[in-house]
Amino acid sequence: MAITIQQLLKWKQQQRSIISLTAWDYSLAKVLDEAEVDIILVGDSLAMVALGHSSTLPVTLEEMIHHAKAVKRGVKRALTVCDLPFLSYQQSLAQGIESAGRILKETGVTAVKLEGGHPRIIELVKELTLIGVPVMGHVGLTPQSVNILGYKQQGKTPKEAERIINEAIALAEAGAFAIVLEHLPTKIAAIITDAVNIPTIGIGAGVECDGQVLVTSDLLGLSDRVPPFAKAYVNLREIITNTVQEFAQDVANQKFPPSE
Repeated sequence: MAITIQQLLKWKQQQRSIISLTAWDYSLAKVLDEAEVDIILVGDSLAMVALGHSSTLPVTLEEMIHHAKAVKRGVKRALTVCDLPFLSYQQSLAQGIESAGRILKETGVTAVKLEGGHPRIIELVKELTLIGVPVMGHVGLTPQSVNILGYKQQGKTPKEAERIINEAIALAEAGAFAIVLEHLPTKIAAIITDAVNIPTIGIGAGVECDGQVLVTSDLLGLSDRVPPFAKAYVNLREIITNTVQEFAQDVANQKFPPSE
C-alpha cells in the first residue's frame, strides 16, 4: 500500500521512526522502494552525486524534473518528494507556484521540498498548501545557501538556535507536512520535534527526530567524501572497482566469455 502524508503524521503520533533516502534514477529508486524505505527524496544533491557538480546550486528545474520522472517510475510504495532547485522559487511567489506545479504535474511525485523559513518562504508554503501542493520544509544547514553558511553545523549560538526553531514552527503553521532538520545540535532538533505536530526528518541532527534521511551515495560508500554526520554502511566503490578489474582480467586472459 502506498504511503500517504496522513500515514506519516500518524507515525509521528505513534513514535514510529520514518526512514528516508535519496534517489536519482529508476534502478536505485526501485531498489529503495522494494527495501521499504518510507520517503524517497529526489534531492538536489543529485547535482553532486549524479551530475558531478561541486554543490547543489547548478542543477536546474528541468534536470530535477527529468530525474524525478525516472525515480517515480521505480516507486510503488514510498512517498516521493522532489526538491525545488536553487532560484526556481526564490524570485517571486508566482515563480515558486509555477515551479512546484510543474514538478507535480510532470513527474507524478507527491510533494516538493524547499529550503529556509524566512517570511517569503513561509508565504510560498501557505500558498502552495492552499492550492493542494504538499510541501516539505528544510531548516538548519541549507545547502542552497552554502556560499553564506558553508557546510558547518548551524544553531550553535542562542541567536541562531532561536531563529531556526522559529522558522521550523512557522513552516509547520504555514502547512508544511514535514521538515528536514540538517546538521543541528541534538538539543535544538529535540526542541523543534516537540514543538511541531508534523514529522521532523533529521540528517546530522541527532536521534530525537521523528525520522532520518541520508544521501544514498553516502550510505553506500559511493561518495568521494562522506559528511561527518553520515555513515557508509558498505564500500560499494571498492566492490565495484574490484568487480570491474576482475572482469577486465577475464577479458584480457580470454576467460570471458566462456568457451562453448
